[in-house]
This record gives sequence, structure tokens and C-alpha cells, in this order.
Amino acid sequence: MSWEQELFSVYETQCGREFDGEDGLPKISHSTANAQIQITLNNNGDFVEARKLSKEEGQNTPIQVTEDSASRTSGDAAMPFADTLEYIAADYPKYVDGKDGDNSKKFSLYIEQLKDWSESEYTHPAVNALYSYIKKGTVIADLVRCGVLSVDETSGKLDNSKTDTKQQQKSFVRFRINGIDEPETWKNNALSEKFIDYYNQLLGEPVLCYALGKVLPPAEKHPSKIRNSGDKAKLISTNSKLNNKQNFVYRGRFSNDKEAFSVSYEFSQKMHAALKWLIRRQGICFDNSLTSIIWASTMEKLPDVYCKGLPEQDDDDDDPFADETEVDVQKSYSELLKKRIFGNKSEITFNSKVMIMCVDSATQGRLSVSFYDELQSSAFYNNLVKWHEEIAAVRGYGKRAKINSFSVYEITNYAYGTETSKGFDCKAEVRKDLILRLLPCITQGRKLPADIVRAICRKASNPLAYEEKYNNHRKVLETACGLIRKFNIDRKEGVTTMAYDKNETDRSYLFGCLLAIADAAERNTYEKDEKNNRVTNARRYWSVFAQRPWTTWKIIAEKLLPYLDKTNEYGRRTGLRYEKMLNEIMGKLTISKYANDSALDPNYLLGYHHFTAEIYKSNNNDNKNEEE
Repeated sequence: MSWEQELFSVYETQCGREFDGEDGLPKISHSTANAQIQITLNNNGDFVEARKLSKEEGQNTPIQVTEDSASRTSGDAAMPFADTLEYIAADYPKYVDGKDGDNSKKFSLYIEQLKDWSESEYTHPAVNALYSYIKKGTVIADLVRCGVLSVDETSGKLDNSKTDTKQQQKSFVRFRINGIDEPETWKNNALSEKFIDYYNQLLGEPVLCYALGKVLPPAEKHPSKIRNSGDKAKLISTNSKLNNKQNFVYRGRFSNDKEAFSVSYEFSQKMHAALKWLIRRQGICFDNSLTSIIWASTMEKLPDVYCKGLPEQDDDDDDPFADETEVDVQKSYSELLKKRIFGNKSEITFNSKVMIMCVDSATQGRLSVSFYDELQSSAFYNNLVKWHEEIAAVRGYGKRAKINSFSVYEITNYAYGTETSKGFDCKAEVRKDLILRLLPCITQGRKLPADIVRAICRKASNPLAYEEKYNNHRKVLETACGLIRKFNIDRKEGVTTMAYDKNETDRSYLFGCLLAIADAAERNTYEKDEKNNRVTNARRYWSVFAQRPWTTWKIIAEKLLPYLDKTNEYGRRTGLRYEKMLNEIMGKLTISKYANDSALDPNYLLGYHHFTAEIYKSNNNDNKNEEE
């Protein structure tokens, strides 16, 4: 089915269900608003008290809406019940200066609409009480008297104080009415049902709904506030008037806009309500714009596709992969990964569907579907496991070394971000584009784009670009190795291991091993306080080495000799050990490979990373043997 039908299906199957600790689906003809003020009345419409609301209290307050008010931006359209002060306060001009103080049109729209509802057969005691109070025209006076709003002592007008983050004259007001079945009107189901019945009889003549295939009252306007209560962007937006000419868009093709496209009010409300609910319940927002939701047709809880394969571990935590061979480590990682992703297998319905949807707005008023896919649950879970298995790498060295995959945030920051005092940061536009390109690789099992691998390899090949020379560069290098490994698996060629492979004869991989030995051998001679300040020759010549390895290696090797001869706490034996490593790698390089001065491919980064981990492992083993 299409995303519209899937969202409609969510509403039909989930509406009315209770969720532990969570709000259920909103009713049709309802939306949410961030309220800053709460006024309490009795059932006769007399003022009782008022107070300011905290941001948490007033956030996402359910309210009744009409088509016009639900989609209002700069135009005038009154809410049916709760609204802002400029709509509900007859005494607004008395307290607000100048042109902004003229709210006569807005108040007229609000009071006439409330009166019509109050006098209809669908009225409710709360509506009657509120209408009685609003007619008195003392809303702002009551709020000033209670100290909720403050005025300038000289002019008597509202001052520049704020309620929460809004100017006080722009505050949204909700109502509590004592003496009725549910005093908190935003939670009153009977009031909500009365409004739905009242509003349905005001809708236009039925036409064919293109979504449901039924003849139903059409939706003239569609809801906004999809991603949050301040969101003005709409998924469906049509204009039948252009340049003050009626039906200008349809001239010569259709007699009216309904013949071109028509969606019923019921379908639009339910589809948008389901989308809003899913976003608030499980949506992930990137840079306050791109919003992603993933849901199952059974509404079971799904794993986060954007995070790492395994949760972050503290350095003091026991390593689950300690004292295991590489094959055992990969097997253990895979088992832990499947346990995290699949969880309790009895709760997973493998014949259900999983929907993945991303929405974003290029402008303030238009929301687009940037990505949509639906697949069987079994394919979704298997592709997710496949992604985290193939992109995994050794992270950290020595005792802190752990195997894990990489989150989407890490990939975007390290491949296209810049180093800051707090880590890495990536431009919002770049991050959004990259996430949309990585999502099919994660959920559909598609191949990793080559340009992403090239981008992070360029970053990893320039260690001198980072202020924290050994920490931040290591993060970039590890991520690059995970992407290179995934890229090689996709192409079914190149190095695909997670650790050093002594049987590997790839030219680039072996040159990377040489670079790791030179780096470790020189750094091993540094004093403790020098290790974070001095830069080894291997790192200094790194970027040139990647382009001309044979020529550059001769320089690095020559500069390495004094460090191999230098004595330290381990004595001459340490230098001999590094020489042995160099001879081992050199022995695998044929003359044709060694004397080839062409640029190295990304596998050299795997060689460096793998052999560095091997050196740390060897050092740890030596330390253990000496202790014994």
C-alpha cells in the first residue's frame, strides 16, 4: 500500500487503544498546541482562578480545530474552544497598544463560532460555561488581577514580559471548568465527541474521495503542525485561487478543483493524526528538519536503525570478547548483535510489514516525503543484522579494544563533518542528504555508495588535520575501516577481515602495516608526557605516503633507524622486535609490489589499523608474560 493508506490503517487499528504511559491517537478534528496559561471557571461561567503553565505542563495540549484554524498561518481563523488571547479576549485593545491591539475581527470570529456551537444540538456544559464567560469581556483583566499577566505601571498596557517563550499578549489559553464530568477540558472525551458531531454537519457536499473510493465530505484544507506544535509545513496543500482568479489552476482542464484531486475530510484527518502520533511516539528528528519514523503493521517495538550495533560500554566494563580468537570474536559479536536487534523473538511477527518514512521541509510551508519504503519484518531484521555485521570494526586499541559497528551520526560527522572543540559537527544539509542515502543500505541491504567511502578515506589519510592528533583521528580511521570493509564485502573483493591477516598479500594492505610499525616503533620511544604532543614521522608523511608509498617509505625508514636503536625501559629487545615485524612484512612484498610508486587504495588504512591493534595486543601479551 501507499504511505497514505498505511497511515490511515494505523489510525483505524490503533485508535481507542490504551498505551502504558503514552498518549493514544488524537481524535479527528483535533490537534495540539503549546498552552502557556490555564484559566479555571465554574459551570456557570464565573472566573475562579488562573495560572501560568510550565513548558512541560502546556506542551502538546489537545485542542479542537476546524479546517481553517488547523492550517492557519498568517490568516484569521478562530479555534472552536481554546485559543490565544487575541482571539478570546474582548478587552484585548485596552491592554495592547497600536495596530496590534485591534483584535475585533479575530474576537468576532471566535465568539460567533462559539455561540453557534453553544446554541446547537451538539452543545456541552463546558461550551455553555465558556461562552458565558467570554461574553463578559474580562479575560485579560482577570489575568492581570491574578498576576498571570503584568502591565506597565505608567501606561496600563501589557509590558514586554513573556509567558514561557512567548510575548504575554500572544499566549495560548486552555480552560479548566469545575462542576462538569471532566474539569480538564482538553481531556474531556464527551466534549470532543460533541465537537466532532457538530463540525461534521458543517462540512461541504460529499464528493468522491480518491483515497477511499467513497463519496464523502471533502477536505478543503489539510492539517499542519505535523512534526511539532510549531510546524507550519503541510504534506497536502492546494490552491484553487491564484492572483484572485477562481479556479485559475484548473482552467481548460477541469471545471473545478475537486475533479482534479479530492480527499475526504475523514481520510485527511485520520491519516495526518496517525502521522503526528507516530512522530511524537517514535520519530527521530535530525537538525530540527528531517524527521524519520519506522513502524510495524503490528505496532511492535522496532530497533533503532541509526545507532551502533551494540550499546556503548564503559572502559571499566568487562570485555565480552576478551581472550578469544578473531573467528570467535566475530561469532560472539554476531550473537550479541542478534540478541540486541531481535530481543525476545517470541514478540516478533516475521510475516508483518515494516514501514520506513522520512519527511522534510524545503520551505516553511511545504512538507515532502523524502523517503518511503515498506518491507517484510523478516527482511528488515535480517538487513539490519547484515549492516551491523559488515560495517563492524575494532574500536580502540589494547585493553580498551572492542568490536562494534558505527552509528549514522558517526558516519556523517567523520566523513563530511569538521572538528570542533566538542568533537565533530556536520552541516545540516549534508547530514540530511547522507542519511537518506545510507538508509537504503541499512534497511534494504543495498551497496554502500563509493563516494562516501572515498570521502572518509581522504579524512583518515590526513592525521595532521586534527587538533587532538591521536584521539579524533583514531575515531575517523576506525569508521573509515568499517566502511572500507563493508565496501569490499559489497564488491566481493579486497580485505574483509576485522583483524590482522598474516596471509594477506594485498600491496596496499602491507604498506599500511609498514606505516603502523614505523608509527608504533617511534612513538614507543617517547616519554609519557610527549605522546600527546609529538607527531611521529609516519604521521607527518602519512598523506604523501598514501600517494607515493615507495618513495616516501624510504624517507620514513631512514628517519626510523635512530628510534629503533634508542634504548628505553625494555632495552634493545624492543627495537629488535620492531625490526622483526618490518622484515616479516617486507618479506611478503614482491619487488614489483614494493617498487611500485602508484597511489595506495583504501585497503592500506585497514592494514595500518589492523597491525596497530596487533602491536598493542603483542605488547599486552609481553606484559602478562613478564608479570607471570
